[in-house]
Amino acid sequence: MNAQTQRLAVMAAVLVAIAIGFHALTGSFLTAENLYNIAQQTAVVGIVASGMALIIVARQIDLAVGSLLGAVGVLMAWLQYTQGWSVGASLLAGLAFALLIGLFQGWLSAVIGIPSFVVTLGGLVSLRGAAFLIADGKTQPVTEPGLLALGGGLDGSLGERGSWLLGAALIALIWGWQLVQRRALVRAGGTPDGKAGLISGVLGTLAVIAVVAVFNAYRIEGQEQGQGLPLPLVIWAAVVIVLGFIARHTRFGRYVYAIGGNPDAARLAGIPVRRVMIQLNLLLAALVALAAVVAMARLNAGTNSMGTGMELTVIAAAVIGGVSLAGGSGSVAGTVLGALIIQSIDSGLLLTDVSIGWRMVVLGQVLVAAVVFDRVVQK
Repeated sequence: MNAQTQRLAVMAAVLVAIAIGFHALTGSFLTAENLYNIAQQTAVVGIVASGMALIIVARQIDLAVGSLLGAVGVLMAWLQYTQGWSVGASLLAGLAFALLIGLFQGWLSAVIGIPSFVVTLGGLVSLRGAAFLIADGKTQPVTEPGLLALGGGLDGSLGERGSWLLGAALIALIWGWQLVQRRALVRAGGTPDGKAGLISGVLGTLAVIAVVAVFNAYRIEGQEQGQGLPLPLVIWAAVVIVLGFIARHTRFGRYVYAIGGNPDAARLAGIPVRRVMIQLNLLLAALVALAAVVAMARLNAGTNSMGTGMELTVIAAAVIGGVSLAGGSGSVAGTVLGALIIQSIDSGLLLTDVSIGWRMVVLGQVLVAAVVFDRVVQK
């Protein structure tokens, strides 16, 4: 078991301990309803955190993701409600706006050489102002049922049958990927660790079955069938799977880790550092646009306050999940645990009637503790 896997195991154990502890205190933390709500509430942060992980791995930072989400969300809602655009056209316009901002910030950082901290700090302020100016600070409601389903809610889930079908597909993917890795290792002349692969596959299978069973157990009053997997969770899972594959099994992903490990050596080795950095910014911008769609659907509206303070939560999720602020190490999968740990702590404190002030204090110190743990591991 390598260091990254060990760290993920530790974070998973911490998450389980948090859940058990809060359930002992409240008696309601591990109920299907609360877990369903936690999954929905975490999805927006988790989608952005998966892209932020790669940004931090490459020794960069983006402080403007929350403001960009607000600007994109209110733009899409404003185009639908005030300007009468179709849902598809408004979503494409929001994506184009996000990509334009990502390209501009990436160009300033990678080509001009301005530190990403400075560039995105300016974006944090400017884009929040843009979010206000787009609709003059007015809330823009959205009513398209298909769009609202993406935010979860009564009609925003797969249902019991759909959830089991998706679960079966994920289990097949887990074992199929184990087989692909085993064959690749044999072709390379290595000796597969059958025991480790078996344990990994069994744990993954049990995790999928447990998640589907829990969400199917959540039934809204008056409905015979369980809700099943909420669509925000499905979208988040798809993002993590795709980005995880890109990070670990593509040339682009190897370039990102090489740049984070030593930018000068990566440049001398012929890696197009500037191009990769711009592509990273575009990737994160696209994920922010996707998260804005989910957030807008959850709120049934676009508001200029969407995403306020989210940049810190996203960075915290990445760091708690094992991404080193020094760059060069970390994983997309770790951000899932990081985001769930943050949301679980916040939800647990809320259930125990802790005031918002103390919740903020605790969450801030959790981030500090994660950074301290990262430094200890590095040493």
